[in-house]
Amino acid sequence: MATDRNSLEALRNLILEADLILETTPPLPQNRTAACRENLRAAVAIEDDLLKHRRMNAAAVLGSKGGSTTAGKLGSEHYKRMAAARKTHAGGRARKHTE
Repeated sequence: MATDRNSLEALRNLILEADLILETTPPLPQNRTAACRENLRAAVAIEDDLLKHRRMNAAAVLGSKGGSTTAGKLGSEHYKRMAAARKTHAGGRARKHTE
């Protein structure tokens, strides 16, 4: 996940540098410089939005390691019993026996 964020930030820096280069060069004919800079600003806005949505909340981070923690505590036998219970529809709590 961190690599994706670093890639997006690197892309943002490249876009901003291209905008700076266009800002300091003489204007191109047919208003091309302004059009290019406008497109680059739109690209930065899209990239900022992507960066904002890439953040994971704490619950998602904790939930992502749940299976590996359970496997470490209970072992592979736990998952075999769960699969067998699903095949016979025997999952869930045991029924109460009334006497």
